[in-house]
Amino acid sequence: MIIKFTKLKRPIMEYQGDGFEAKSVYNPTVIVEGDTLYMLYRAEAGGDGCTGRIGIAWSKDGINFTRHPEPVLYPEYDYEKRGCEDPRVVKFSDTYYMVYVANGDCSDGIHIAIASSKDLFQWEKHGLIKIKLKDWDKDQVKAPVICPEKINGKYVMYFLGQKMAWHTAIGMAFSEDLIHWQEYEKNPIVLPRYDNFDCLAVEPGATPVVENDKILLIYNGWNENTVHKTGYLVFSKDDPTQLLERCDGPIIEPTEEWEINGHARNVTFAEGIVKFNGKWLLYYGAADKCIGLAEGKVNLD
Repeated sequence: MIIKFTKLKRPIMEYQGDGFEAKSVYNPTVIVEGDTLYMLYRAEAGGDGCTGRIGIAWSKDGINFTRHPEPVLYPEYDYEKRGCEDPRVVKFSDTYYMVYVANGDCSDGIHIAIASSKDLFQWEKHGLIKIKLKDWDKDQVKAPVICPEKINGKYVMYFLGQKMAWHTAIGMAFSEDLIHWQEYEKNPIVLPRYDNFDCLAVEPGATPVVENDKILLIYNGWNENTVHKTGYLVFSKDDPTQLLERCDGPIIEPTEEWEINGHARNVTFAEGIVKFNGKWLLYYGAADKCIGLAEGKVNLD
C-alpha cells in the first residue's frame, strides 16, 4: 500500500469579511459531482457564542474556490444551539447525507446529528442519531464518518468515543436507516498508541474511501501536548472491524506558521479526501483558523 501526501505551502481558504466566516474557516469535507468539487466547511463569526455554522464552496481545480455567501446549515434547535461543527458528507443514490457534530444540549452524550439534501445547498435536519452508549464512550460520541457504500447490507459508521475528556478511541456502528445505530460489540476497535503521535487520543477524519476490497480511513490523533497530526487506517471491506494496516507515523503535521498560530495551536485536522482530476487531494483544517490542502498518492493494492 502507498499513502503519501505533500502539503501546499499556503492556505487555500481563509476567513473573510464580517459575516458568518469572519473569524475562521476550517475542518472541510469534500465530494465530487461531475467536473466540480464541492466543499462543506465549518465557519465561525466570533463574538456571538456560536462555535460553528456550515458553509459551502465549489471548485473546478480543487484549489481555487467560489464561496456561497450564506451558511447552508446553522443552529436552529437546542441540541445544536451553540454550533453545527465538523461536517462529513456522503451520497447514497440521489441523496446527500451530512453528519456533523451538534454542540448543544445533549445530556445523554450523543453529539452526532444528521441532515439530508438533494443539492448540497438545501438541507433537511433529522436530529440526533439514536445509539445506546457503552462504558468506553459513556461521556460522549462525535466525529462520525459513514462509509460511502453499504457493507453486508448495512450502513457502516466509524466514530469517536470518549470516557474521559481528551482521551478518545474509535468505534464502529451499523445501521439500516442512518438514524438508529447499533454499536459493534467489541468496541473500541482503534486505541491510542503510547509511543507515537497519537499517544493520547484518536478521532475519525474524512469520509472513508472504499477501493480494492479495502476501506481507507483518514484519522487524526494527538499527544499529551495536544499537537494534532493526521494518519491513516486500512480496514477490510469484508469485515470493516478488521484493521489491516495502520500508519507508522503521521502523513501530515503542523509545520507552517499558519498551521501553528491560531486558536488551536499546532493543529492539522483532516476531514476531506477525494480523487479529483486524476489527483488525490486531502483537505484539512489548520490551527482552527484556515483550510489547507495536501496532494498525494493512494494505492490500496
